[in-house]
Amino acid sequence: MLLIPGLGGVGAFWRSQIECLAQRFRVIVHDHRGTGRSETSTSQYSVALMADDVLELMNHLHLDTASILGHSTGGVIAQTIAAWHPKRIGDLVLSASWAYGDPYFRSLFKLRQTVLKSVGIEAYEQFGRLLRYPPWYFERNPEALTPTVPGESGTVEVISNRINALLDFDSRGFLSRISARTLIIGALDDAVTPRYLWDELAAGIGDAKVVTLATGGHFCPQTQPEYYNKHLLDFLASSSSRN
Repeated sequence: MLLIPGLGGVGAFWRSQIECLAQRFRVIVHDHRGTGRSETSTSQYSVALMADDVLELMNHLHLDTASILGHSTGGVIAQTIAAWHPKRIGDLVLSASWAYGDPYFRSLFKLRQTVLKSVGIEAYEQFGRLLRYPPWYFERNPEALTPTVPGESGTVEVISNRINALLDFDSRGFLSRISARTLIIGALDDAVTPRYLWDELAAGIGDAKVVTLATGGHFCPQTQPEYYNKHLLDFLASSSSRN
């Protein structure tokens, strides 16, 4: 099972899912190019390029097929693979993801980009944390307000170019190509990718199961791991029972 992180690009995002999934799967995580420990970067990013990176990773590991769980940006990468390389994917899980950037989404990400370029990475990351977690989470986990590895999501140029790739993304024209069993999951209080964006995603795919957590924010895999993992495992188990 291949886990693709979001805009931050760092595989450690999945720390609350790896152990439980590893009881049933060979679990693979990676840092996107230009983030974390990845030494490969580029001056231009696109979702297609990031999808090709995942396929190259699968080829390197001799994986003909893998089930894929993609969160946020990882979800748009997973959509691209599922639509254009259907034989490479088993089950598909799209976590807090979207099909296109509506006016709210575009305004939010352009503002994040402005903060990044005008104020700097530290302010960008602080702003991002306030967006991604629900307010109640900080009272219980105040350390979440402080990045443990400042700049691990890349340089200003890398992050800005990755945001541009998301602003250019629109899967509405090819969602109907996705034939994999699909789970769409997220939290009702997600301020980055609100629920109505998943509805657009589900409508385009046509036969996706949608699970909405009552709370958890954009980073619900981290803030509500017990409930998130249960729905994830139930979905994957239902696939196994049909085989």
